[in-house]
Amino acid sequence: MTDSPARATIWHNPDCGTSRNVLAILTAAGAEPLVIDYQQAGWTAALLQDLFATAGVTPREALRLSRSPAEELGLTDPAVNDAALIAAMLEHPVLVNRPFVRTAKGTALCRPSERVLDLLDRLPPGPLYKEDGSLILDAEGRRVG
Repeated sequence: MTDSPARATIWHNPDCGTSRNVLAILTAAGAEPLVIDYQQAGWTAALLQDLFATAGVTPREALRLSRSPAEELGLTDPAVNDAALIAAMLEHPVLVNRPFVRTAKGTALCRPSERVLDLLDRLPPGPLYKEDGSLILDAEGRRVG
């Protein structure tokens, strides 16, 4: 009998270095991730609420501020409530920070990308580097940093 690979879902933006790093970690760990390009697929309010709740983040904590229209839409104002943030995220998917990953171990907003290691049943073999050359796992597969 062989072990079946761990399953993972990643809400991914292929233009994001952090998202690409997380996808590479999942793949190296044998997770065979289901990759959802959320900018193409869009979001639903129910999905966002579920992701935020299971990841333990608020809509405000999941709001992408850099390279997004958050400020020009007035979403950085602390008076903007969660419902308004989610409505804006539905209209502008780029407002959701990424990547979110779900495995049998839980859900997380994987920023920095090393956070995904906590969701894996087994770590990928080392050494493992981010796109920028930063070491994540040493040659023995131990976390660095």
